[in-house]
Amino acid sequence: MAMTACSASPSRNILGSYFPTWMVCALLGIIFVIVIRAVLLKTGIDAALPAPVVVYLCMWTAATLAVWLVWLG
Repeated sequence: MAMTACSASPSRNILGSYFPTWMVCALLGIIFVIVIRAVLLKTGIDAALPAPVVVYLCMWTAATLAVWLVWLG
């Protein structure tokens, strides 16, 4: 009875293989950050960021969680 919540993890069928949904969300978050970084490089804002690694890591986390919330509610 206690393990019934663990039996149905969210997964997606991609080209015949099932991938965990968190992995798809993380990949979409990486793609989002790559696009945002390209925009920031074009505008010159990237050079003014105080700690770019931390900023991009936070952007990736926020984008991943946003995709998760939008996709799975």
